[in-house]
Amino acid sequence: MASLVGLLHRNWQLANPPIVRKNDNPLRFGILGAADIAPLAIIIPAKTHPDVIIQAVAARDRERATAYAKKYGIPEVKTSYQDILDDPNIDCVYIPLPCGLHYEWSLKALKAGKHVLVEKPCFNNTTECESIYHHDAISPSQGPAAPVLLEAVHYLFHPAWTKFMDFVSPQDVVKAEAYLGAPRGMFKNDNIRFRYELAGGALMDLGCYTSSALVRIFGGLAESCEEAIVDRSPYDSRCDRGFRVKYHFPGEAVGDMNGDLQAPLLGKFWPSVEVQHRPVLIPAADAGVDVSEGHEVARTRRVKFINFVAPHLYHFIQVDDEFAIRKTGDVNSVVRSWKKTRTLKFYNFREGGIDQDGEVYWSTYRYQLEQFVNKTRGRQPSHWVNGEESTDTLRMVDMAYTTANLPLRPTSEYR
Repeated sequence: MASLVGLLHRNWQLANPPIVRKNDNPLRFGILGAADIAPLAIIIPAKTHPDVIIQAVAARDRERATAYAKKYGIPEVKTSYQDILDDPNIDCVYIPLPCGLHYEWSLKALKAGKHVLVEKPCFNNTTECESIYHHDAISPSQGPAAPVLLEAVHYLFHPAWTKFMDFVSPQDVVKAEAYLGAPRGMFKNDNIRFRYELAGGALMDLGCYTSSALVRIFGGLAESCEEAIVDRSPYDSRCDRGFRVKYHFPGEAVGDMNGDLQAPLLGKFWPSVEVQHRPVLIPAADAGVDVSEGHEVARTRRVKFINFVAPHLYHFIQVDDEFAIRKTGDVNSVVRSWKKTRTLKFYNFREGGIDQDGEVYWSTYRYQLEQFVNKTRGRQPSHWVNGEESTDTLRMVDMAYTTANLPLRPTSEYR
């Protein structure tokens, strides 16, 4: 009962967080587009950050922008996206536009000297990603004056992901699986997620989560994509509705990812990642045993993370360890074996024994905002997603599209 009460209270606070007093000179954000994701991703998290104010919003439909600003307490409504970029009082922009518009408006914002938090996937393809992360607008030659660019892979900033990775040894992973689905009926067939010209597709929408998870788990990019089976959208056959992809990683390791924008209602529900390690030798003390001379302890570990995408709502991490005492150097001479299972949850860093800021009601987006502000203020972020990692994620998606004989999402002509 206590755990249920805690869950309900935590989720109530997620939607109704305490409002903090703002600093004298906070960072002022402008939002490009009256997007449905923005309240979760930036508006509510900003309420609990003393150094952030949501100052302005612009949308293609000014009436919609006006109603949006009134609903969420945003002081200014701009006539256009460009008006936000031209405002010297705006320090940062949040870009939740359709992915096909990310490159153009991110680059325009960076050229205007604005810090950019852009929704995932950050850009249409690897070409766009490499182009913008190597652009003069964010060149290291600018030093501290260079604007910050961050892809909003929010789940990677949550303490649960940090603790999950504490149980993963990338060099010892032999197989990993990542799954994410959206229930059937959530998106209509003509949703922007199925429009090729806007960089639609399940691999773009869901695959950016699963591929970024695999990149983190294996510590880098896959060597090849062996198989990519897609279910095509009835609205536009160039877009995928669902996918099943198999990658090869260094060391003969395998990474699978599956996703569906119209998943069966009675099918797999929770977003999940599962990791299997090869047997490794560990100190006997780590297994809680003493061993006689001439013997060693081997551990084979499996780790499962349920709801890795939104762990602030609910999650658990299950660690299954299988131990074996054997004669030194002889894998077939097991004299004793046993198993140990742990189920863990982490809603702030303190629960994981880490000295970092955070509250149990902070969402993944709030943890992300904390590090974004740190970076823009010239402080070292404790967690980050750099350009190389964002590029690797999109390269994984591009590899899957190529293997599935689907075209890559179109490259923007804006320069």
